[in-house]
Amino acid sequence: MKIRETGIEGLLILEPAVFKDARGYFMESYHSARLKENGIQYEFVQDNQSRSIHGVIRGLHYQKEPHVQAKLIRVTEGAIFDVAVDIRPGSHTFGKWFGLEITAENHIQLLIPPGFAHGFSVISPHATLFYKCSDYYHPESESGIRFDDPDLGIDWRIEMKEAVISEKDKQLPHLKNLLNY
Repeated sequence: MKIRETGIEGLLILEPAVFKDARGYFMESYHSARLKENGIQYEFVQDNQSRSIHGVIRGLHYQKEPHVQAKLIRVTEGAIFDVAVDIRPGSHTFGKWFGLEITAENHIQLLIPPGFAHGFSVISPHATLFYKCSDYYHPESESGIRFDDPDLGIDWRIEMKEAVISEKDKQLPHLKNLLNY
């Protein structure tokens, strides 16, 4: 497994070894001991999966203390543009975002540490996203940031007039209006 840095501390790109032959391919999508050998110490306790159609934007979501989550993101069908925003108080990259195309074909994974808001857009006809979380979902800790926050200026790689966004996500606050950060 190759591990690449993103320029934001703790936010890492994981590239598993993929073994291909005439039958298809094989890869280890998760290996706790190998991650620990590379200084990645998260204990993942919950797996989530979502399937969405082209143009969907989900996010930017996170959980507040005491239930912050690290996430390990991968795509098993289609393609997404995945985004993580640093919202760690005192971080020198606070408010910075990183985006990455993750597809079922490139097998790339994004490791998002606690203290980040996460979202994605679907850039293929449909996509299935699978991710591990280091804490359980707690509705009382759920929060988020608006996908179209002008201070972030995220290019979601889809036409905004075609974007499919939940009413809940349309009501999220801008980063500068978050009380906890």
